[in-house]
Amino acid sequence: MAVDKTMSVLVVDDYKTMIRIVRNLLEQLGFRNIDEAIDGPTALEKIRQNDYGLILSDWNMTPMTGYDLLKAVRAEPRTKNTPFVMVTAETKAENVVAARQAGVSNYIIKPFTLAVLKQKLTTVLGEI
Repeated sequence: MAVDKTMSVLVVDDYKTMIRIVRNLLEQLGFRNIDEAIDGPTALEKIRQNDYGLILSDWNMTPMTGYDLLKAVRAEPRTKNTPFVMVTAETKAENVVAARQAGVSNYIIKPFTLAVLKQKLTTVLGEI
């Protein structure tokens, strides 16, 4: 089944440049309804007010990490099943394991290509 590319997607990163890169890649894949947040608390507020079909979040942010954001999203009944992809430069095995245990849908290591993003999102959402 084809992915609904009109779904709302939230990109969370404390670097505007990274948000712009991810947004551009998502647009190349056909997604059009892309929102952004510059930190975890802002993202959490948006998540509580909107229905997102996908969340892409950086791990290393302050004052709330992507890992803490993931745990908060999974703790809410309304968002516990929302696809959540961690996008990070962190390659530590223990971080990947912790994210998996917290319910991350997939994990993308920076830097990454359009093909990698498409493959990871296909695993989470279905054929793109």
